[in-house]
Amino acid sequence: MCYVLDEENDLFSPSVFSLYLCLKLKPLYKELLYTIIHKLGNPSSGDVFTDSQLHEYIKEAFGMTEQEHDALLKKVENSETSGPWKGELCGEAQTLLEFYATQNDLSPFLQDLAKWVAYSKLYQRLEVDSSVLFQQLTSIEYHWHQQELPYLQKQELGDSLHGLLQYGLCLVAKYRDIFPPTSTATPKLYTLLRILAQICKTKAFQKMNPAEFDLRDEVKEAVLDLSEIVDALSRFIGEVQEDVKHNKDVWNRVFVSAVQVDSFTVIYKKLDSLLAKEVRENLSLIKGHMEQKLANSLFLVYQSLQNIQKDKAFLQKRGILELTNFQEDFREALPYWLNQEFSTTQERVERAVQVDQLHPLQTGATPIKHSSSAVDLVSCIQPICQLWEKLSWPDPEEAFMLMVKITEDVCKIVVNYCQILKRKVWLLSENSDHGSAINMLCVVVNDLEYLRSVIARLPTELKWAVLRDQTQNVIGESQFNNTLPLQLEQAQSFLCREIRSALDTLGKKLNTDVESHVRSMSTRQRLPSMSTEDAVAPLMRHLEKELGYMNENLVQENFNRLVVNSRFDWVYTVCMEQCFYAEGNGLTLNTLHSEDYKALKTYLTHNCLSSQQLVEKFLENKISEQEGYSGEKYGAVTLLVSYRKSDYMLHVEVLNAVNLLPMDSNGLSDPFVQLCLEPNHVFPMVETRCTQVKRCDLNPLFDEEFEFMVFPDQCLAPGACLVVTVLDHDKLKRDDFEGEAFLALKDVPGVRGIKEENEVPAQPDVKPEQIRLRLMHPKPNGSIIHHGTPDKCYKAKAYYQND
Repeated sequence: MCYVLDEENDLFSPSVFSLYLCLKLKPLYKELLYTIIHKLGNPSSGDVFTDSQLHEYIKEAFGMTEQEHDALLKKVENSETSGPWKGELCGEAQTLLEFYATQNDLSPFLQDLAKWVAYSKLYQRLEVDSSVLFQQLTSIEYHWHQQELPYLQKQELGDSLHGLLQYGLCLVAKYRDIFPPTSTATPKLYTLLRILAQICKTKAFQKMNPAEFDLRDEVKEAVLDLSEIVDALSRFIGEVQEDVKHNKDVWNRVFVSAVQVDSFTVIYKKLDSLLAKEVRENLSLIKGHMEQKLANSLFLVYQSLQNIQKDKAFLQKRGILELTNFQEDFREALPYWLNQEFSTTQERVERAVQVDQLHPLQTGATPIKHSSSAVDLVSCIQPICQLWEKLSWPDPEEAFMLMVKITEDVCKIVVNYCQILKRKVWLLSENSDHGSAINMLCVVVNDLEYLRSVIARLPTELKWAVLRDQTQNVIGESQFNNTLPLQLEQAQSFLCREIRSALDTLGKKLNTDVESHVRSMSTRQRLPSMSTEDAVAPLMRHLEKELGYMNENLVQENFNRLVVNSRFDWVYTVCMEQCFYAEGNGLTLNTLHSEDYKALKTYLTHNCLSSQQLVEKFLENKISEQEGYSGEKYGAVTLLVSYRKSDYMLHVEVLNAVNLLPMDSNGLSDPFVQLCLEPNHVFPMVETRCTQVKRCDLNPLFDEEFEFMVFPDQCLAPGACLVVTVLDHDKLKRDDFEGEAFLALKDVPGVRGIKEENEVPAQPDVKPEQIRLRLMHPKPNGSIIHHGTPDKCYKAKAYYQND
């Protein structure tokens, strides 16, 4: 309780007036009152230091002499404590309480209110006679309309009533343990329920708890303790499992050898029938009330049932078993099991990165060049993969969706690990020298390569081939291949991009040094006596040193990537250019870089692009065209967009469209907006979303929200954009094209500012930003889309069919 004086009204709140005493006291005083009234002996050691301190405090608080204090304590110690406390106080205590109540001119209502607040709290700690509480409730009900309580006292009363009500319901929920079926305990349960009912009937409770509160419903919910149901079911199944085991391993042999009776089959079928009925009845009570803690308990029940079902393999005559499809009753708990495993794994991964010092696990003759967190991550992922085996979900279609979710979770954890690891190396590099930073970056690249090789084995660990055979009748091969392998491919692509990004960072200084040496070799006047070997020697020594260091600290795959990614082709170009330039004595640079040369270079560059790269180039051009587009000839669309890095959600809210062209004969249109993330090879799993159709409106108000789950690296991919298309709905023909707009995802708030090489530490999600996009019409025969071979052009055009 809080003892605070109400200086303004010169009154004490009920919490201060505990046991209707109006003194500004310390917590020690409260303990002393409990001692006097309830004969508990000395107060707890947490509030009392020594007997002398207690003695001095009581003398000062009550104005007692030493003899009066000793007499009072002696009388309390000699009092009998038979039965529940009925509110009686010894004469000295009663006199003191009445004295302070009179001294502060407290009304009977405030005195009864203070008694109720104190007694209701004591009821939760000690055995108090119910008549004490009933008496105070009756008094409060009587005074309620006669005197208006101040706000603080009214709040104290409401909290007290509600607190005792919740405490009572908690007791009711555990009535089996607290109130066993005995002649002494059952009346206590009856009294408790009467007190709760009386609280709900008081006008004070009804006034201060305006929300609907039905005691009968609350009691029903309390009695229906779902955790107790699950625990009881778990114990019952455990006993059945033990009985089945004993019958199978021991007793059945005796019956078969003695009288040729297969007792195991008889007992198993009987228990199967009883157990199936019990499971369905109990799980039907839980239906609609699922929560994480309950689902965790149900998982143990699920595993026990699986173990019992496995024993059916020992039946001589199986027949129809009622427990065969018991998994269907646990369908509601399945998402909770997956979420629990995912969140637990994510926490373990974060802790693994926190303790990782980004040092190689082992050096020497047989070095291990990745760090501890990479190994820990693989160990953390294993429970998710093992969950698939533990579930053994029988329905093929649901099993496929379950595998999709498990694979998605594993890939998401891998992506999260990369992001956390990047933040870790970013923070450590700030306070490290250049050499240490390079060492840590080498370790990080090796971690990602190790993880990439582990992810590649995921189909084998999860037995995709077995799942494909089981689902071939319900899931088409194309759907299977376009889902699971595509998920894995996305995760591997992400890892490869992160590896390339880190290797580019490592190779920057190497490329700069090589360029410097090559320029020095090609531009300086060499001495006639210096041979070509002597001129190239500094470059060779530098390469030997740097590449030797990289070969020592990088795994072979990453070292090969580093060498291949180094811009040696640029070196060849520089050498050729300097040869024709001849230090100013040959062709000028303007002559070398003529318009024909630039056109040929562009043409050859575009012809070297794949169909996917052509699409990316096309979209980049459309984004540039959108940024430079002016006027609203075809209308405009207003959006609210943002990207939440916390859950990888791109939030798009379509607000409205204005000044659309009329497409119908009545001079109006039936517009709707289509949202699509392009290019498709970057967002293969993201579906196109559409707003509702607005009838006969050229300035429609949509006000609809959409969310797309995309990763930051996808948003930063070349050409990544949100394609906004406005169409006029037509029931009989194809929808008419109104216009289109392109929004680069790298410019979306939340994505804007993220660097692909070094992501800054986690920051709070940004607020959505309003963007107005002017609608455009596509230009026929775009230049980029028609470059390349006919096959590439066909593939590049196939994705873009607006009209």
